[in-house]
Amino acid sequence: MEKNRLQHIRKEEKEYHEQYYEEHELYEEDSWIEEPDQRMLEYIAKLKTGRPLKALDLGCGNGRNSIPLARELKGDGGRVTCVDLLEKALDQLKDYSVEYRVEDVIRTEQADISVYEVRPGEYDFILAASSLEHVRSETDLDNLLVRLREGTRDCGINYINMNTGIEEYDLTTGEKRETLIELVLTKEQALQKLRGSYEGWEELHASHKPIEFEINRGEAPVMMKADCVSFAVRKPGAKKKQA
Repeated sequence: MEKNRLQHIRKEEKEYHEQYYEEHELYEEDSWIEEPDQRMLEYIAKLKTGRPLKALDLGCGNGRNSIPLARELKGDGGRVTCVDLLEKALDQLKDYSVEYRVEDVIRTEQADISVYEVRPGEYDFILAASSLEHVRSETDLDNLLVRLREGTRDCGINYINMNTGIEEYDLTTGEKRETLIELVLTKEQALQKLRGSYEGWEELHASHKPIEFEINRGEAPVMMKADCVSFAVRKPGAKKKQA
């Protein structure tokens, strides 16, 4: 992506998210941070065995999923690494982690997930909820998926929600306008890429559904429409050595 366009998109997205986080409390009714992803909690339940688990939340925002994830892992001494590009989102996450008494479980990192380094074999659970469409390019996405795969422990789960086919419409006139998102794939492209990246893993879930929600671009109200792809896979366990 051309550098000036990327900078423009990042500026618009930063302004929108920071304004939204200022205007809406975490888990506020009728907001898109109203509740955590329920399927995420089901996958964590599959992984819990009493030992400490390590989780990674890529594009964590102000904690919609990170907080309940931390609460689930707290009792067994687990940890959640929360990564986001926006400093304000991470500042709010830290405040909410104190409010919900999980500050000892949560570790924050400010970084662009396009180039975020994932230590091999580090995590039992990796979540990327509405974040992969914000990587800088398709090549960066391919490389990130390799790092996520390599960063997952045996029997670990990766759960991805990715908005695809994204379009923006002026809410007043109904006219289509420029889509200010870094990476726009079709749902077919996204699923093909995800399945190819995780070849050999157990597919737990794959689906897509149309979504739409209102956002602001400066002072202009905008309707964003997309197909949300949900994809979950589990890494095979280590093979037993032959006697």
